[in-house]
Amino acid sequence: MKGPMKRRILGPCATVFTAANTGSWRLERPDVDTDKCVHCGICSQYCPVDCIRVNKAEAKIEFDWNYCKGCGICANECPKHAIRLIEERGNN
Repeated sequence: MKGPMKRRILGPCATVFTAANTGSWRLERPDVDTDKCVHCGICSQYCPVDCIRVNKAEAKIEFDWNYCKGCGICANECPKHAIRLIEERGNN
């Protein structure tokens, strides 16, 4: 038996990966209680899709709603319990 066939592989891969708008999957969305929030940025660090920005100049948390899936990790990790999930869509 002969050894494995040699193949000519052209690289690098020509596929370009881009992020799709996945916010439409969301059933719940995070809501920030601005009185409790201390802008520590822990929610941003734990966000699996990196869609949370802490704007310290304006003292607010900004979400990229095009990519937020409403997973709730930010709410679970907030040490001040300043984030809660609220229903995104009404009951049909």
